[in-house]
Amino acid sequence: MPRVRVVSALLLLAGLVVACGRHDPAADLEVSDIETYWIVDSPRDGQNFIAPAVRFRLRNRSAGRLSSVQARARFPGTAEDEPWGSIQEQVSNWREPLEPGEDRLVTVRSVGRYQAAAEPDDMFRSPGFKDPRAEVFVRIGNSNWARLAEAPVERRIGAEGVRDLAAP
Repeated sequence: MPRVRVVSALLLLAGLVVACGRHDPAADLEVSDIETYWIVDSPRDGQNFIAPAVRFRLRNRSAGRLSSVQARARFPGTAEDEPWGSIQEQVSNWREPLEPGEDRLVTVRSVGRYQAAAEPDDMFRSPGFKDPRAEVFVRIGNSNWARLAEAPVERRIGAEGVRDLAAP
C-alpha cells in the first residue's frame, strides 16, 4: 500500500510540474501605448526632484490566465552613466489574474532622480541634464525577465492623460 501512495504522489507532482510549465513573457505578453515622461517628487529643503517614468498597456495574449505578472524598467543614460533601476510593479496576482485578451495600464517609475533648486521644467535646460531611455521588462511567475519595449524618455512633466485632467 505505501508503494501505491508514493507512485500516486509522484504522478501528482509530475502533473503539477507540467501544469505549471514555464511561461515565455515575450510570447505571452504584449506591450502597447508606451508613454514616457517625468514625475515630480515632493520638494525638500529647497530642492525639487524629478524621476523618469514609463506607462504602457500590458496585454495577455496567451490562452490562459496569468496570475503572477511583474513589470520593471531600466533607465540607462549615456554609456558612462550607471543606469537607474525602477520599483518593481505587481501587474497581476492570484486574486486578480490577467485573463486571456485582457490588458492593464502599468506605470513604472525610476528610483533614480534629478534634483535641483530650479523648477522641475527648468531642470531640462540644465547643461548637466542627460536624457535617459526607458527599457520595459516583464516576467511571469519565476520566468526570466524579458525586455519587451524601449523608448526615449520625453522631456515633459506628467503623463498626457494626467496633464489633460489638470487643464482648466
